[in-house]
Amino acid sequence: MFKEFKAFIMRGNVLDLAIAVIVGGAFGKIVTSLVNDIIMPPIGLVLGKVDFSNLFLNLSGTPYASVAEAKKAGIPTINYGIFFNTLIDFVIVALVIFFVIRFANKLQRTKPAPAPAATKECRHCLSVISIKATRCPHCTSELKAA
Repeated sequence: MFKEFKAFIMRGNVLDLAIAVIVGGAFGKIVTSLVNDIIMPPIGLVLGKVDFSNLFLNLSGTPYASVAEAKKAGIPTINYGIFFNTLIDFVIVALVIFFVIRFANKLQRTKPAPAPAATKECRHCLSVISIKATRCPHCTSELKAA
């Protein structure tokens, strides 16, 4: 049973998947930081000093200054600002994945053209002969020039 498990784990696609999950998690953290710390502050400044992570709809009647205060009090809220940040995270990740797959597809399409044939088949005796031959060396039939 241990040998089967070891063989399963050591298969290339399982290792590739594990590496992809780890790199994807790290990439997700980078994108989240990019959105929260670099992209959203200037957008919030342009829109009138708005902090998107603090935009929420309070479902109780009691006013709270921030999402953290409302959560600490156990008040139900709809956190549309946090959702907006997460949505931008998703769009950035989707764009990066789109460009990576597009690049990979371009690499797969640019296969070198096959080399021109160096031989041909005699139509009389079906022997393989040089492409430049005008007479078959096996049956001595005359051939059309290439």
